[in-house]
Amino acid sequence: MFKKILKNEKGLTLIELLAVVVILGIIAAIAVPAIGGIIDNTKKDAHVANAQQMISAAKVAIAGKADLAPVKAKDKTYLNLTYLINNGYIQSDLKDPDDKEKSYITGDTEVAGSTAPTGTDSYVIVIKSDDGKTIGYSVVLTGNVRHISETAEGALDRGKVTE
Repeated sequence: MFKKILKNEKGLTLIELLAVVVILGIIAAIAVPAIGGIIDNTKKDAHVANAQQMISAAKVAIAGKADLAPVKAKDKTYLNLTYLINNGYIQSDLKDPDDKEKSYITGDTEVAGSTAPTGTDSYVIVIKSDDGKTIGYSVVLTGNVRHISETAEGALDRGKVTE
């Protein structure tokens, strides 16, 4: 009677169990790097979105204070992140996606004029075109881990985010 019960016992053999473990290991080896890449790309996209937000804030600042706009062809105006925050053009809690405890690097003083910010400041460059008819925007965004070097508004993408 016991022999009959033992023979009818259903379950996995050791080989079947090992095969399942190997398959799960292969799936994990494929999934973990893919998920890591997705998270990294998401952080880069957040940097780009923050840079675009700075450009939008600079556009509002220029529209609100015409004397900030460059006057002649090839003239430049610099608006640093400190100026944009202190004057209410952008939120003060703009966080660095690589270090959510910290904000982007800003200058100690406001910069709004033709003199470029010094050091590792984050800022927007407002540029009058060569023909003097249009205004273009570039951004420099300095994070605690990654940054965006001077990049024109139309060229912003995750490829511009570097360490």
